[in-house]
Amino acid sequence: MEKLQREYNDYEEIWKAEKAAVQGSQVVKEEIEKVRAEMAELQRKGQFDKLAELQYGKLPELEERLKAAEANMDKADQDKPRLLRTQVGAEEIAEVVSRATGIPVSKMMQGEREKLLQMEDYLHKRVVGQGEAVRLVSDAIRRSRAGLSDPSRPYGSFLFLGPTGVGKTELTKALANFLFDSEDHMIRIDMSEFMEKHSVSRLIGAPPGYVGYEEGGVLTEAVH
Repeated sequence: MEKLQREYNDYEEIWKAEKAAVQGSQVVKEEIEKVRAEMAELQRKGQFDKLAELQYGKLPELEERLKAAEANMDKADQDKPRLLRTQVGAEEIAEVVSRATGIPVSKMMQGEREKLLQMEDYLHKRVVGQGEAVRLVSDAIRRSRAGLSDPSRPYGSFLFLGPTGVGKTELTKALANFLFDSEDHMIRIDMSEFMEKHSVSRLIGAPPGYVGYEEGGVLTEAVH
């Protein structure tokens, strides 16, 4: 506990020093802006003697102070990582978006090309075996994302055959999670309930003029 307290105190001192440096740099920037505004005002009034004093005296001095302060901050960055950041980068933006959307930061930071190249590895984390099925599905998705498929058509249409427990549904769930970051973006329909010809209306909705036309079907409502 005592060791942790010492480390905390050390980091606090570093943070305070960095904060003071940033604030000092900001103060100099504000002074430079004020001087430039004053110079513009003097130029409009035609007071060129005072303008020259600021332009060739005070302004260069402030710019040198700012340059020295920024050089010290850059040197500190090279020596060790800073605790206090003054610029927003990709990681910070991804973190904020992740909190709002629930999408993991790693997914947002990962490039599209890298993600697609590792698609089989991702799917195999959940689907054991079925190498050919995983490969064919991955190839179809990559072709679509690369623009080699018709953009007006679906990514792919797949028919998985096999007994219970071989991974048909699990592969679909893994694919939905890979593409849309959630299994909730998958629609599952038990087709054993639609074996009769007349039951198709329950799937896509009744045609115009028939009872239930405005209600929609199981599939169309789910997609909607």
